[in-house]
Amino acid sequence: MKKYILSVDAGTTSSRAILFDKKGNQISISQFEFNQFFPKESWVEHDPIEIWETQLKAIKSVIKKSKINVDEIDSIGITNQRETTVIWNKNTGQPVYNAIVWQDRRTAFICDELKANGFEKSFYNKTGLVLDAYFSGTKIKWILDSDPQVRELANSGDLLFGTIDSWLIWNLTGGKCHMTDYSNASRTLMFNIHTLKWDKELLSILNIPNTLLPEVVDSSKKIGFSEKSILGSEIQICGVAGDQQAALFGQMCINPGDVKNTYGTGCFCMMNTGTKAVKSNNKMLTTIAWKIGKETIYALEGSVFIAGALVQWLRDQLNIIKDSSEIETLASSVKDSGGVTFISALSGLGAPYWNPTATGAIMGITRGTQKGHIARAALEAIALRSLEIITEMEKDSGTKFNKLKVDGGASNNNLLMQIQSNFLKTTVVRPRTTETTALGAAFLAGLGSGFWSSIEEIKDLWKIDKVFNPSDNNNDQLVLNNWKKRIKKIQ
Repeated sequence: MKKYILSVDAGTTSSRAILFDKKGNQISISQFEFNQFFPKESWVEHDPIEIWETQLKAIKSVIKKSKINVDEIDSIGITNQRETTVIWNKNTGQPVYNAIVWQDRRTAFICDELKANGFEKSFYNKTGLVLDAYFSGTKIKWILDSDPQVRELANSGDLLFGTIDSWLIWNLTGGKCHMTDYSNASRTLMFNIHTLKWDKELLSILNIPNTLLPEVVDSSKKIGFSEKSILGSEIQICGVAGDQQAALFGQMCINPGDVKNTYGTGCFCMMNTGTKAVKSNNKMLTTIAWKIGKETIYALEGSVFIAGALVQWLRDQLNIIKDSSEIETLASSVKDSGGVTFISALSGLGAPYWNPTATGAIMGITRGTQKGHIARAALEAIALRSLEIITEMEKDSGTKFNKLKVDGGASNNNLLMQIQSNFLKTTVVRPRTTETTALGAAFLAGLGSGFWSSIEEIKDLWKIDKVFNPSDNNNDQLVLNNWKKRIKKIQ
C-alpha cells in the first residue's frame, strides 16, 4: 500500500526531505545545512558533492524518523534552488567546478558584453528573461571559458550541465537520467519558452555545446526510478519543478491572476498568467510555471535577491539577534522604524532595477536609533521590495488582485505579514502548510503517479492558517516616501 510522497527540497542553504500523506499533511521533515563559499566579493559557490550527500542524508533521515517502510513511498517529487549551475564529467560523476549559485554576480561583465553587442532583445524575446548574472547561461559560459581543458571536455561531449534538480536526478538514478523540467529549463537563458526547445542561436551566442544539456520533461510525469542500492528500493520520480514554480502549484495558484509570494533567502513573487506568455514592459520575468500533458502554464515573476538573508545578516554579521526567530520580538519592541530605512541590496538589486553592482545601506540613523528600529526597518525592506515588484506585475497583467498568498520560512513572522498587508493595502493569506515549495513538488509527483487523481482533488487539501487584513497606519506613507527617495541614492 503506497501511503506517502517523498518531497526533496534542495534549497540554497540546506537540503531537506519532507514526507506528505494522502491528505497533504506533513508527516516528517529532515534538514541539513551545507557550506556557503565566498571565494571573492560577489562570488557565491556550493560544493555539488556536499549538496548530494546532505540531500541523501536528509532523505534517509526522514524515512528513519517517520518509521515507515521505504516501499510505502509512492513517488518522489523534486524542487530546487533555480539557476544554480553544476557541470560534471559524465564518465566519472565528478564536478569540474563548484556549483555557481544563483546569487553569484561574477558574470555581470559577460551580460554587459552581450548587451553591448546588441543581443539583449533576442534573449528577452526568446526566454522571457533579462540579461543578468542571475541566470545559468552565463555561468556555464564562465566555467567553460575559465579552463581550456574543461572547454575541450565539453566540446568532446564528456561533460553534462544541470541545475540542482538535474544533478540530483542523475545521482538518484545512478547516472541513468539526465533531465530537467520545463520550469527549470526556462531559467537558463538558453531555452525558448515559445517553441519549448533549447535555442540554437542562443547556444551559439554563448558558445555552449548542446551535448551538455539535459532532456526537458513535463513537471508532472514518471521520468525514472531511484537506484535500488541508494534507498533500498526503486522509487519512481514523478515530479520536478523549480522552487518558486513548485510553491505556486503548492499554493494552488492554478488560475490566471492567482499570485503568491515566497519569503525565503530571497523573495519571489509569481503570478499565474495561464496559457499566455505575458510580455513584461516593467522588467518582470516571463517564465514557464509548469507543463502537464499538452498544457504549458506561464507566469510573471519578480525576484528580490535578499529577504530572509537580510535577517541572517543581522544575526551573523551584526549579532543583534542570536536566532532568526528573534527578529519579530526585537522589531516589535519599537512602535515604528524611527525614520530608519534599510536598503537591502546585499547582492545587487533584482527586479525592477536589475542593478548587479548596487550595494546596501542603512539610512536615517540618529543617536536615538535602537536595535529595534534597525530590525523593524529590515522587515519593512522585505515588504517594500515585494510591494515594488507586485506593483509592476499588476501593470503588466492589467490585473489588480485582491489577495496575496504567502509562504516560506519568513511568512511565519506575523509582524512582517501585517506590514506587507498594510503596504499592499490588500489581504495576505497564509496557508496551514507554509512548506508550500515541498508540498508543490509532492502534488506534482502524486499527480504524475496517479496517487492523486486530479488537480481538483489536490485543491481540496489546501487550507488557510491565518488572514492578515490591512490596517491604517499613518507612518506607512512616510516610510514609503523615505524608501522611494533613498533607494535612488544607491542605484
